[in-house]
Amino acid sequence: MRNRILRFVIYGAVGVVTGLIVAGVVVLAEKVLLEDILHRSLWQQALAPALGLWLAVLLLRYSDAGHPLSPSTSEEYIRGYHNKSHVLKVIHLPFRLIAGVATVGMGGAAGLEGPAIYAGATTGSAIQRRLSWLFRDKDGQALLVAGAAAGVSAVFQAPATGVLFALESPYKGDLGRRALLPALLSSASSYVTFVLVSGLDDDLPFEVRTDLVRVGFGQRELVGAAIVGALCGLAAMVFSRAIRGAKQVQRTQPWWVLAAAGSVIAAGLVVLSDLLFDAPLSMGPTAEGQVLRWVLNPDETLPMLGMLFAIRLIATSTVIASGGVGGVFIPLAVLGLIIGRIVGGWIDVGVESMAFFPFIGVAAFLAAGYRTPLAAVMFVAESTGAPSFVVPGLIAVAVSQVVVGSSSVSEYQRDTRVGHLERRFQMPITSAMKRDFQTVQPADSLSDFVWRFAFPRKQLEAVVADNNGEFRGIIKVSDVGDMEQDLWSTTACSEVMIAGLTPARLSWTVREVSARMEEADVDIYPVVDTAGRVVGVVTDQSIVNVVELLDETQGG
Repeated sequence: MRNRILRFVIYGAVGVVTGLIVAGVVVLAEKVLLEDILHRSLWQQALAPALGLWLAVLLLRYSDAGHPLSPSTSEEYIRGYHNKSHVLKVIHLPFRLIAGVATVGMGGAAGLEGPAIYAGATTGSAIQRRLSWLFRDKDGQALLVAGAAAGVSAVFQAPATGVLFALESPYKGDLGRRALLPALLSSASSYVTFVLVSGLDDDLPFEVRTDLVRVGFGQRELVGAAIVGALCGLAAMVFSRAIRGAKQVQRTQPWWVLAAAGSVIAAGLVVLSDLLFDAPLSMGPTAEGQVLRWVLNPDETLPMLGMLFAIRLIATSTVIASGGVGGVFIPLAVLGLIIGRIVGGWIDVGVESMAFFPFIGVAAFLAAGYRTPLAAVMFVAESTGAPSFVVPGLIAVAVSQVVVGSSSVSEYQRDTRVGHLERRFQMPITSAMKRDFQTVQPADSLSDFVWRFAFPRKQLEAVVADNNGEFRGIIKVSDVGDMEQDLWSTTACSEVMIAGLTPARLSWTVREVSARMEEADVDIYPVVDTAGRVVGVVTDQSIVNVVELLDETQGG
């Protein structure tokens, strides 16, 4: 009983600490920096996102003793949830938070929910590691989830949304388990702490006065909700691919090129927004409410709304691709708001109901983008104070989930919980990678390969790499045996090797490399770094060894 009460106290403590951190971040980024930037001249507004981006990129690049930090925030929570070996280090927290403040506070089109979730998850994870004796193995992720819930609760002042988001976001079609009570207690305490420190915010991201919006609905509204859901599902699929493409670009291109290109694009979007809308609507999570007010203006035309949608999508993708730090929860909601407004203007059911569809779009786009349908509906109900949005919101969300398919803005989400063997194959490739290896050079003769490499090592396959260590192919003794032995001494390995294979990356899982090995019909596969140099190999035996070891120790 004493330990149980102590655990409850710890859950609340995670929420209190998270609420304090998030309050500081929100006030500094939005109430100090961004609010000041939005009242400055156009040229200063155009330069601000670039300055914030460079500050964030340089800070993350040189903060950890020369080891660049990823700009990921909420993704770190999902990754840490599924991979216990991925530790959220407290030493990284201030750097990512400051980078997030610089990105969003200077006008980057991202949200502070990413840094908030990361702050909560890191806090919870750190406390649980220090108090591991208090938590049984089945509660291994309890404080991680509780911290993430606390982060969402504080940043949106929506405690129920925080609980649902923390439980839903690790999976595309499932819920985290054994963490409901910790998430509830932490979310509630975080909300109370945030409100006591900063005061109840009267300018919530999507606050609406329900006496001005008709929230009743009939057949036309329900049909319109389904249309909103379908369009949001399609648009969320495009947005998810844009975000994942942006992250892929981030891994393959030099950081300074991305930062420079992102600076130019961000500045151009600010100028374009000012020309089109007479307001910097490409800046910040919602340009301090200006996006909401502009979208809900019944005098705005559908083509202009379409242009705003494109500008916001490009602005957010640019921030992510360039290395900025922030979340995509609010950007998703903004895009859904615009789509809902377009449908409301198209169906034309009256000025009052024209403001009805945008909030249905918020729920549908959030649900489709992050695959969190319950959290999305709850967010709209909490942030608008209008529970009547729930029924049409659920209809739109259900349709959007069908249309979006398997797409998601998160690369670490899993479809559902899986069994023991499946979890083994979802481990990182490094768990089965051998770093002690030797390669064969393309110019080596087949005789050298067979008599000096294969037989002495009892290794029937080898990775072929050049003098720089760059991967060239795989050679097999069985393929050499198909040639006349008299030709072995005059035939180079490059003439017989299997070429054209895509080498594995350090970000791959054991399942991914296993599939490639089966497809290529080989028992060895190279792992390369970003420069294409071989840094390790995976063999069929090394995969078997790691699975057997984990089965024996009950790990993973």
